[in-house]
Amino acid sequence: MSGQSSVAGELTEKLILDGTKIGWHEDRVRAWERGERVAPITIDMALTRACNYACSFCYAMLQENDRQVITTEVMQRFLDDCAEVGVKGISLVSDGESTLSPAYVPTVKLGHERGISMASGTNGFIFTKRVLEEILPRLTYLRINFSAGTRERYAEIMGVRPEWFDRVVHNIRDMVEIKRARNLPVTIGMQMVLRPQDADQIMTFARLGKELRPDYAIIKHCSDNEDGSLGVDYDGYARLYELLKRAEELSDEEYRVVVKWSKIDTQGKRAYQRCYGPPFILQISGSGLVAPCGMLFNERYKKLHMGNIVEQRFKDILASDRYWEVMNHLASPKFNAQRMCGTLCLQHKVNEYLDGYKKGLVQLGPPPGPAPAHLNFI
Repeated sequence: MSGQSSVAGELTEKLILDGTKIGWHEDRVRAWERGERVAPITIDMALTRACNYACSFCYAMLQENDRQVITTEVMQRFLDDCAEVGVKGISLVSDGESTLSPAYVPTVKLGHERGISMASGTNGFIFTKRVLEEILPRLTYLRINFSAGTRERYAEIMGVRPEWFDRVVHNIRDMVEIKRARNLPVTIGMQMVLRPQDADQIMTFARLGKELRPDYAIIKHCSDNEDGSLGVDYDGYARLYELLKRAEELSDEEYRVVVKWSKIDTQGKRAYQRCYGPPFILQISGSGLVAPCGMLFNERYKKLHMGNIVEQRFKDILASDRYWEVMNHLASPKFNAQRMCGTLCLQHKVNEYLDGYKKGLVQLGPPPGPAPAHLNFI
């Protein structure tokens, strides 16, 4: 096996794609437990609410709030604050297509310069080779949302023209080529948001990934809100287990097909009631809104909103009584995540871990063995 292949194999073995890395941040958990006002380890955010796709499974349609424009100047202040208070990783994902923002490339560059681990989730459509050459050396990971394996079904599921499939495939080939040519440590992934009615695309997606050769292709559940507005059939996932296992068997030394079994197996249910995760993994809308999580972006949850980075310095929001009143409310008996939240949120695995720790079922700290990759994205 070549040196490049060996490095790729070691990387994929070290990735945790269905779990949490909060145990490797014991110092911050201990500080939070003492009542200190800790900075989040990871921030998941968007630079805009706009999107050029119309995905049939998109949760962002349930997250509408008052829109403001996040400019490059706003992000410069925000990143300065993040570096000052101790934010470790920023993933440009959340509720909009960040690559559409003029602030996208400057944000990746400046965040990297400030010592923050930067990552991006995107539909990958508007990339050019020049942009990829600028951002790939500065990213921890780049994940392409690609929820089908054929042109026609891609167009149907993701709400675009069939030829857009070809353009994104071309861009993924460019990413892989640039990474290999420059021996970059960035992890490249493809992600399928799976609804049971789209099971015909499981194997075509996994095979396409094997052809394009990203580091991994992940197949995950589809989240829904507490009202079931997207109509996700969680019982339907059980019928797909054998098919999903066949997809995983396409993995090799340099390419992993990963199914998020821990969430697919839950049928959209939570075993915990308290929400402990947001102080460690915070979400910010493409409108600049700071909220505990993306499921609370909508204006109907305004009483749980904590500020807006367009109007305020992030370090001031973080230090405010309002911020910690909301965080403490979510972690109190007054809040019940089983009844008052949507399904399978970004903070779900952190919540499971911290709930287990609070109940004496989990020992805080890193498990034995080498540390995984991407520690700053918990």
